Amino acid sequence: MRAEILNIVREKNPVVFHITNSVTINDCANITLALGGSPLMSYCKEELREILSFSSALVINIGTMESKMCEMVIEAGKLANELNVPVILDPVGAGASASRENLVKKLISNVKFAVIKGNLAEIKTIAGIKNENNKGVDSVEEFENSSSLAKELAIELESVIAITGKEDIVSDGKRVCKIKNGTPLLRKVTGTGCITASLIGTICGAYREDIYEGAILGVVLMGIAGEIAEKSLTSEEGSGTFRMRIIDNIFNMTEEKIRENIKINFEN
Repeated sequence: MRAEILNIVREKNPVVFHITNSVTINDCANITLALGGSPLMSYCKEELREILSFSSALVINIGTMESKMCEMVIEAGKLANELNVPVILDPVGAGASASRENLVKKLISNVKFAVIKGNLAEIKTIAGIKNENNKGVDSVEEFENSSSLAKELAIELESVIAITGKEDIVSDGKRVCKIKNGTPLLRKVTGTGCITASLIGTICGAYREDIYEGAILGVVLMGIAGEIAEKSLTSEEGSGTFRMRIIDNIFNMTEEKIRENIKINFEN
């Protein structure tokens, strides 16, 4: 995993266009800034082409569903493909309702995604596998064939697949890795998955040479930032302080910290 990509991102300052959910939009903007990108958030369909013409990446997050947004994200994805802008999909709560599942199906049918990042329940929904314990945006599932699932879906969709959970899995269909960074405390803060998608989008916007490596780095950064944040908490500090320190730790991240803390296994 190329930790030096971090400095490439900060040198290039990629513009990352987000069509994301209203719950975590502020955190997504701040994490993009902390990593070295320039966030741009919009729900205006009329300005899509103009904004995408100078954007480095597009992040689509379906967390807060509304009818206008459903139409907009499909059009935005198509335009991004036309303009050769990498698109990252965060299919939040994909299996929680028929409407979400149908939107994700439409997106995948109409848009070529550079990266699809989701928890296990969301990725299983995309793959057409029934979820027994779907909790919407939260996933409590474990799946012994997650590596195979990621690899097969990456081949089918020609996208990098990132499955986040107790162990994170990333595959481009040829290569697969397991990432063991992170902490259970990340589940106590809303939007950590959304933030991860923003990290991936910022990296892939600056470094298109290997989207797989970019997706890995985004997931790794989130895990390491969470670990460092947890270690810094006093007995009287909790999830609010933890959330703020994740952003601080991304801002202060270095290649050395990545190499010292990364926990990753590459599989055949």
